[in-house]
Amino acid sequence: MSSSSALSARGSRLALLVVALCWLAVLFDGLDMFIYGSVLPHMLEEKALGITSGQAGDLGSYATFGMLVGALTAGTVADRIGRKKLMVSCVTLFSLASGICAVSNGVAVFGLGRTLAGVGLGGLLPTAISMVSDYAPRTRAALTIGLLMTAHHAGGILSAYVALWIVEPLGWRAAFWVCVVPLLFVPVLARFLPESLSFLVARGRSEEAAALAGRYDVEVPAVKDRTGGAPWANLLNLFRGGEWVQTLLYWLASFGGLLLVYGVATWLPTLMRSEGYVLGSALTFVVLFNLGGIVGMLVAGRASDRFGAPRISAIWFALTAAGVFLLSVHMPLTLTFVVVFLTGVFLNSAQTMIYATVSIGSAPANRATAVGWTSGMGRFGAVFGPWLGGQLLAADQGDRGFTAFALAGTASMVFIGIAALRASRTAQRDGDPRRLVATG
Repeated sequence: MSSSSALSARGSRLALLVVALCWLAVLFDGLDMFIYGSVLPHMLEEKALGITSGQAGDLGSYATFGMLVGALTAGTVADRIGRKKLMVSCVTLFSLASGICAVSNGVAVFGLGRTLAGVGLGGLLPTAISMVSDYAPRTRAALTIGLLMTAHHAGGILSAYVALWIVEPLGWRAAFWVCVVPLLFVPVLARFLPESLSFLVARGRSEEAAALAGRYDVEVPAVKDRTGGAPWANLLNLFRGGEWVQTLLYWLASFGGLLLVYGVATWLPTLMRSEGYVLGSALTFVVLFNLGGIVGMLVAGRASDRFGAPRISAIWFALTAAGVFLLSVHMPLTLTFVVVFLTGVFLNSAQTMIYATVSIGSAPANRATAVGWTSGMGRFGAVFGPWLGGQLLAADQGDRGFTAFALAGTASMVFIGIAALRASRTAQRDGDPRRLVATG
């Protein structure tokens, strides 16, 4: 084996280590995010904490509001203090916040716990995406991000089984105690997760970068972009020149996508129960939806590396809108299972490919900020989605919830489609290698 191929092999092992640790962190993120929707039917049935359908929607929005705050601040903070430190802090925060939910004695304390959990959840995802982007092979960047995001949906599947196996015999509080378990993972993450080499170089910390590269026998990346100056300098870079149009298109697409993702994730079991399905069947929908998400991430990631992430995202959103609308139509149970699975395939990966587009096309020094703010602005949709579902269900208009979510998917298709066309023209004109990779 030549020295260059040996170096490549060692670099691949480092990339595998980073992806594996980030995957586990995002698995716990998904468990904590989806657990509320999975136990919600049980909480409403036993009137836990006196929660009504309207309040349930508000509580779902508390977590997504916290995610908005976490995502908006995390990107900028991660590009300043480091991605590893922020990931460790986020896992610690959402784990402890689940403990607050478990011991809560009223809606206010429970809502505080979900809000704090949301801050950690919202900060973790864009930071983990930026971290794996730093180590992913250029020709497999979207696939690597898709692989990372399968963990989020594996966490959703785990939440459904926690609800089935633990909530019935032990009560809903036990489910939130399970979500405290990731605290045991924090020392592992702190010990073994390396800091981003690109971040260290971009911050001018060349000695640390050299020491880290020497420890893992990899090359120190050449990063021309350097962060520094005002804390908001990286954010301002997203609006310089003609970048502001592209930035706003990504933000709008993310708004519609996360409205759809979190609206459906929060209310799918409850909406299906309102259609006459028992709790077991309703939770089966959660499992199928997230299994579809796992399949979709891998398919979309591979297709995006070949044809361009924004192009695939637009197609996936169109298919998502059709699938969500079909859920409002009464169908045989088997056909409904198929539609839920296919909707999961397209919905979850459509949003992730927006993140892939932004991450791949961003400079390393600015990456966490770009992804964080795209995710953060999308969180306004994530706040609105659960609230909207709760209001429609409280008004006995559950079927209209599916229609509203389908319209959100259609809007995201339009925004990311326009962004894809603009980015492709800009890449061809300027010969920008990052944009050429991001657009296919």
